[in-house]
Amino acid sequence: MSDKKPLSDVERIKTESRQLRGTLSDSLVDRLTGAIAADDTQLSKFHGIYQQDDRDLRAERRKQMLEPAFSFMIRARIPGGRMTPDQWLAFDAIGREYANDSVRVTTRQAIQFHGVIKRELKTTMQAINASLLDTLAACGDVNRNVMAPANPALSPVHDAVQAAAKSLSDHLCPRTGAYHEVWLDGEKLDVGGEEVEPIYGKTYLPRKFKTGFVIPPDNDVDVYSQDLGFVAVVEDDQLAGFNVLVGGGMGMSHGEPATYPRLASTIGFCKPNAVNAVAEAVVTTQRDFGDRTNRKHARLKYTIDTHGVDWFRDQVNERLPTPLAPPRDVLFTHTGDRYGWHQSRDGSWNHTFFIENGRIRDTEDRALMTAFRTLAEQGIGEFILTPNQNVILAGLTDAERDAADALIEQYKLGSDSVSALRGASIACVGFPTCGLAMAESERYMPELVTHVDALLAKHGIADVPIVARMTGCPNGCARPYLAEIGLVGKAPGRYNLLLGAAFNGERMNRLYRENIDEAEILATLDALLGDFARERAAAEHFGDFLIRTGVIAYVGASDNFHVAAA
Repeated sequence: MSDKKPLSDVERIKTESRQLRGTLSDSLVDRLTGAIAADDTQLSKFHGIYQQDDRDLRAERRKQMLEPAFSFMIRARIPGGRMTPDQWLAFDAIGREYANDSVRVTTRQAIQFHGVIKRELKTTMQAINASLLDTLAACGDVNRNVMAPANPALSPVHDAVQAAAKSLSDHLCPRTGAYHEVWLDGEKLDVGGEEVEPIYGKTYLPRKFKTGFVIPPDNDVDVYSQDLGFVAVVEDDQLAGFNVLVGGGMGMSHGEPATYPRLASTIGFCKPNAVNAVAEAVVTTQRDFGDRTNRKHARLKYTIDTHGVDWFRDQVNERLPTPLAPPRDVLFTHTGDRYGWHQSRDGSWNHTFFIENGRIRDTEDRALMTAFRTLAEQGIGEFILTPNQNVILAGLTDAERDAADALIEQYKLGSDSVSALRGASIACVGFPTCGLAMAESERYMPELVTHVDALLAKHGIADVPIVARMTGCPNGCARPYLAEIGLVGKAPGRYNLLLGAAFNGERMNRLYRENIDEAEILATLDALLGDFARERAAAEHFGDFLIRTGVIAYVGASDNFHVAAA
């Protein structure tokens, strides 16, 4: 009897998929249901699509003996979050026509559309493609949208890093013709054993894979949360190369201590021209050794913890023509975004807009979608999506800045009234569309921030920046384990409260209170913020204060994450 564990069912689906084709074409024309076939729901993710349903309507539809109100989330692949004004206008039109009159900026510098129904799915995908962007590999067991520093053109180094991110995104993009066949009516290929994926192979990766570039001292991409991170090393204002980080990841499952968030480990340094080769070596090592039997243990972080960092470095070096060099010293001081106007070294201007939880739509109080459409219609600069769900309008001349300023004032787009806490907060989608959500997040976070802001004002520390993040489940899409105040949904109206992360993203937080409601959250924070206001050292951050005073024990890369707070 064999001791070999059976592969997960998703591995079967990928193996039988004919390079991600499956029966997607048949599913799209099946008019008997608003859903697609069960196996195709796994394959659609590789094409940037998640099947969802409106959970607010589930019970009522069940009573009426109707199937769930199925719709689809579509996520675009936008390396480094760069979009032209024309592309912004195209996405604005797609959002208004097919996606609940909104677009949503993600924490990976991309845009998601929610609420697309099946009969309009193919048309929506073709509209995205017509904008010269696509959705291939925005989800699925492949390298996803490659992140890059959002600060635009501050120096030639930023341009070089953005170019490296775009090049790597292209290098690691799947080669299958399925995307063009299914969505763009491309010529169907005879794939009987002929089509190959040179990097991913027949079954792609064991699990999703995320890559990000960053330029110290800013850590706006939360590089330690990435499966693969490239930290720019700048010498004499030139890009000398990158420190290479591996094994970060935010996802876990409640009640399963074998799952945990992990910070990436530094394994070496590479020259700028070696980035694609290094990334391919890391990806193929994970392809060959990652766990394909248990998807909850399939991320790169578990591969590294199973075999060891030194073993993983050796595997990567064996696949490289030149081994990684020792890492260089780097220093991070800041995460998040800086709002308002800033001037780049080339003299151009950029403005960072605060977008609460990334949702762009028109409401009775604020015509946000119309405002950005009007800005894009000016045809100036470029739009940059930030890793913190915000938007930058970049590359403006003095005259263009004046024109943009008039629109900023007209549509009340300024961030002067945004509190320090709100400006550093992000949240995942949660209810009603995410099938994994256990609690509210996007719809609830603004209200909770208002309550916590009142506590900060009460203690006289309203201007102190504190990073706060919320997710509706433990999978970590909004990177809550790297927040000074992290809230992770446990059940409707109840959250785990995690505290003590580093403001610069180099230290995780730890569970402080489990399964508590709003009243308990606020009472707990009230006491701790009062202590912080009275006892903090000069310029000390909240997370550092909690560690220094012993409220929270230090958490390393993954060690003892599940141990309760001190």
